[in-house]
Amino acid sequence: MSSLLETKITARQQALREQGLLRQRKVLSIERSLDTNASTSSPRFVFEGRAYINFSSNDYLGLSRVPELADALYLGAQAYGVGSGASPLVTGYSEAHFALEYELCALTGHEAALLFCSGFSANTALMKTLFDQQDIVIADKLVHASIIDGLHDSGAQLKRFLHNSLESAERLLVRNQASALITERVFSMDGDCAPISDLSTLCRQHHTWLIVDDAHGFAVLNGAIDTDIKGDVNSHPHVKAAELIDVQVVTFGKALGCQGAAILGSQALIDFLVSNAREYIYSTALSPANAALALAAVQYSKAHPELLQKLLANIALFKRLCLDADVPLLGSDTAIQPLIIGDAQQTLQVAEELKAAGIWVGAIRPPTVPVGSARLRITLTAAHSAEDIAACAAQLAQVLSRVNIPRVSERRAKDEYR
Repeated sequence: MSSLLETKITARQQALREQGLLRQRKVLSIERSLDTNASTSSPRFVFEGRAYINFSSNDYLGLSRVPELADALYLGAQAYGVGSGASPLVTGYSEAHFALEYELCALTGHEAALLFCSGFSANTALMKTLFDQQDIVIADKLVHASIIDGLHDSGAQLKRFLHNSLESAERLLVRNQASALITERVFSMDGDCAPISDLSTLCRQHHTWLIVDDAHGFAVLNGAIDTDIKGDVNSHPHVKAAELIDVQVVTFGKALGCQGAAILGSQALIDFLVSNAREYIYSTALSPANAALALAAVQYSKAHPELLQKLLANIALFKRLCLDADVPLLGSDTAIQPLIIGDAQQTLQVAEELKAAGIWVGAIRPPTVPVGSARLRITLTAAHSAEDIAACAAQLAQVLSRVNIPRVSERRAKDEYR
């Protein structure tokens, strides 16, 4: 006899399968060993005996495959062991953790930092520890699920403004005595950037903290993308994040290519979180070897600006090739290049056709994105070659020509008609 839980699980999985929303893991293997030059080692992997070019990775600078960083992890493990052995407040906080926090503060201008094992745990810990039922929190409509979950657990009243709309944010700030305004710096599904400088000005005017989830911008936007992106924290290189942002959450699993995350802010905030954040108090600390690796990744990214320049060149090349081929990208200037399909099943179909051509692209469907906005999420890295990018753009154009998806020129015509 099936239990109630077994019946529920079976029914839910079947419903997801019919809607094209069932998620399953795939066992991948690396095609080649570490290359001595990250900029020439195309991101590839093998699945079921076939090699694919990977356009689904957040490893924006290609650092996850750099031999020097593999050595840093090895040396960290040799020095500290492979694990921290305890929570940070017992015996799990080492000089490796302290050194990483110090470097992050020097880079961003914040007074203090607190390390976590993942960006999700950092965001949820911050939200549910900092806020309670007495707080009103204003957030961009498209902030990450970890922020939403943490705010829900906190009991705070959440009010959401239209995506990247200063007018909508200001209306909510005028009407409410908000404790904080929350946004992402680079939005993970759309690839666009928040107007940080303008939001900071609004928050200062209303005595409200500005909290920024910087998962997809940290180590990528630091002085790299100039005036094209209005409001970028570092569009003026002398401006450090702390001058505009009260609390900054950074992750190490994106541009730094490794693991972990940090909350950056005032010393008073970090001391408060150390005393009260349950995710920090009751979790085994990030391994000191991983802390040493993250520190090495920060230093490596600073010492090799050519990787960032290669990423920017790859973004520009991909956008130009797609424009020439009438491939309807969303308009992002970052490494995240979305292509809206709409229907979840059709999005899966397009992704499968690309895989048949050796191109692996993420098919993003609800609830990750709103219903009707399923998309391909194409991510570029410094490790992609010009040949990789040309192949991806060409295959996108071919696949889209076989399915009923409006091209760039058709969408322009519709916009003009409106």
